[in-house]
Amino acid sequence: MVSTYPNPASVDLSRVRLDIRSLQPQLVEWRRRLHQKPELGFKEKLTSEFVSQKLQEWGIEHQTGIAETGIVAIIHGQRPRDHNSKVLAIRADMDALPIQELNDVPYRSQHDGVMHACGHDGHTAIALGTAYYLHQHRDSFAGTVKIIFQPAEEGPGGAKPMIEAGVLKNPDVDAIIGLHLWNNLPLGTVGVRSGALMAAVELFNCTILGKGGHGALPHQTVDSIVVAAQIVNALQTIVARNVNPIDSAVVTVGEFHAGTAHNVIADSARMDGTVRYFNPAYKDYFKQRVEQIIAGVCQSHGARYNLEYWSLYPPVINDAGMAELVRSVAQEVIETPLGLVPECQTMGGEDMSFFLEEVPGCYFFIGSANPAKDLAYPHHHPRFDFDETALPMGVEIFARCVERFFSSTPL
Repeated sequence: MVSTYPNPASVDLSRVRLDIRSLQPQLVEWRRRLHQKPELGFKEKLTSEFVSQKLQEWGIEHQTGIAETGIVAIIHGQRPRDHNSKVLAIRADMDALPIQELNDVPYRSQHDGVMHACGHDGHTAIALGTAYYLHQHRDSFAGTVKIIFQPAEEGPGGAKPMIEAGVLKNPDVDAIIGLHLWNNLPLGTVGVRSGALMAAVELFNCTILGKGGHGALPHQTVDSIVVAAQIVNALQTIVARNVNPIDSAVVTVGEFHAGTAHNVIADSARMDGTVRYFNPAYKDYFKQRVEQIIAGVCQSHGARYNLEYWSLYPPVINDAGMAELVRSVAQEVIETPLGLVPECQTMGGEDMSFFLEEVPGCYFFIGSANPAKDLAYPHHHPRFDFDETALPMGVEIFARCVERFFSSTPL
């Protein structure tokens, strides 16, 4: 996708206000500091301490220790407002991935086997920059902004525990926005759409129980590998023949483990996989269909099975009104001919979806790839990095969304 757009080296930040552009050195410094100290989900102790230290330094009201390491900052606007003024939430995730970084940069990870390989360090820096800017310009908006620094997006998921802890209450949140730096789009683009942006994520583990034996005497066995291989193929018929062709879905078997020797028929075989879809109407359908196929193939061969199937995240569904708010702001910030990518979607998942199930909102992508600087490796790659010019763009879009949200009635 990146190659279809003009060279991002030409991106112009003139539409980003001067006092946000002047934050660029601090945004880069914060992001690189966080990048050097990556932490896995619910273990973001250093990250949380750094965020809290900055908020305290700036005099911003905040609460720590939510869902282990989460933080919520509250900023009250000072423009005249009625007693029913709205509350807008901004969400940023903080966790890293269990990946050994291969980048040779001064700010590379100092934690062995852990890396910010998805841009969450940038999300946290953008949220910090937004908090600082809004606190300094409280007279530019009338309502209340909650900035949610969330742990564990990469798993097992920190959004739901934060919601259960009450982050959308007291005061009640009316709407929420969030962004993801996105190396599938070049610097200077914004991907935003109403409806489904990211897919539901469901996972399964299945063990096929056959009857092992000698490789030369298959008639004495129930070959678990043969059974499991047929199941792998049969699972693909769910999307090919059961899902409406207008809908998009994926069934992937990502792991297959069986056997110990050339001449031994395996007693058992294990496969693990994932299911992805956009349409919420398919909730519970894939679980049922996957088990039907596994049970049917096993029965035809005289095998047994153990299946674990669970839903990790629902699909990310953007509210039409909030998506239009973000779209209108993005059109003012980004420079043509790069611009807006209106139908940007991915089968990747995100637990921002839990927030969007509770309140109207919009999650969107900010293009961050720059092949000219060798900053175009995909997310979760050990050499992932992004063009930090995207950082002030994120702050500008957030700030304008806040100002417009409270000056209009988008809901």
